[in-house]
Amino acid sequence: MAARGTDGMNRGRREALLRAGLVAATVLVTALSVWLGLRVADQRAAEQRRQDVLAAARQSALNFTSLDYRHYAQDSRNVLRGATGEFKKQFAAQTDELTKLVAQNKSVSEGQVLDAGIVRCDERTARVLVVADSKVTNTAVPEGQARTYRLQLDLVRQGGRWLTSDVEFVG
Repeated sequence: MAARGTDGMNRGRREALLRAGLVAATVLVTALSVWLGLRVADQRAAEQRRQDVLAAARQSALNFTSLDYRHYAQDSRNVLRGATGEFKKQFAAQTDELTKLVAQNKSVSEGQVLDAGIVRCDERTARVLVVADSKVTNTAVPEGQARTYRLQLDLVRQGGRWLTSDVEFVG
């Protein structure tokens, strides 16, 4: 009988150890699943942020390189709508003078964004390099002249939108 009692106790210990092991494995798998889920969510959010930044930078560059004397007021509003900070102040300050100059020269610039790439990006700020072409026609060159722009755009997130805070011609 003693042998049977020992077997029953060993069996009980094994079952208890097995249950403890299953509980520990369940906790570990659950924790790992939560951690992986959070990482995937973070990666998706970062990818969405990158796509939003690129879309905003492309639109800003397109607005900046596509201006037509026949509707310059609307074109300049499009630039200002996507702008903030010092860039917005500077562009707004030059709008009256540019309106006269563009109308006088009958300037039309048809922009096209060729490529854009993010230099750096976090939750609140980004820097993007953009390559854009435009065909510019005016009274001096009525047949048009091709121009290529390499722009560095700094963007900030404000009010749920990415806005251009600085534009710099590079290269």
